[in-house]
Amino acid sequence: MSAWQELDDELARWADLGRIATLWWRDDDAIDATVELDRLLAVRRRYDVGLALAVIPERATDGLSARLAEDGAAAALQHGYAHQNHAGGGEKKIELGPHRPAMMVLGELGTGWLAMERLFGTRALPVMVPPWNRIAPALVPTLPEIGLRGLSTFGPRKRVEPVRGLRQVNTHVDPIDWHGGRGFVGEQAAITSLTRSLAIRRQAGVESGMREEPTGLLTHHLVQDEAVWAFIDQLFARLRAHSGVRILAPQEVFGLS
Repeated sequence: MSAWQELDDELARWADLGRIATLWWRDDDAIDATVELDRLLAVRRRYDVGLALAVIPERATDGLSARLAEDGAAAALQHGYAHQNHAGGGEKKIELGPHRPAMMVLGELGTGWLAMERLFGTRALPVMVPPWNRIAPALVPTLPEIGLRGLSTFGPRKRVEPVRGLRQVNTHVDPIDWHGGRGFVGEQAAITSLTRSLAIRRQAGVESGMREEPTGLLTHHLVQDEAVWAFIDQLFARLRAHSGVRILAPQEVFGLS
């Protein structure tokens, strides 16, 4: 059985239960208006889906602001501050870690949010996307204090709200093989990852934070190869053909609509 058929079968199981399979799309590391960004937005328009663009505020340009102003369904999320690694040698990369005073980190994030508001206005959503999908646990409770209402990393969330007033919605499917040459992980691996996420949600109990968490697709428009672009196009074409699938707008994902 092909991976695509397994995905179709899983979506059929959702339909048999009378449930809608919800998904969302996040793309990281936006800085400027580029050819790759134009290609990304073209995919978004072709399939009429929402897009959450994680923007690096310290490096974001007026050109990016102008380009997003032309698109009706792309929102800007805050991608840390400068996407700068502060981990020590041998540690996993992290910007929002315990290596610096918390007040210094929060100060940067506050400055970054002001830049997001200036550049994107109401298109900027108060949602933190930590670079490398990592954030020190001690920093999470402080995010609402600087006006942030959402958090997004990678992998199934443990709770809907890690702290009061902060909704966490993660991504779960990454088609890039970061540890094997940064090319496409392959159709089988990518689709299996998506199907597994949907199956886990379908089987989760009502009390589980995973049950209602929309399955998130994570892309990186600046670095993905042609095989990844082709996969994304084919995936959205197939998902949009299913009446039992909804691809949510970023505002709906984080309860900000």
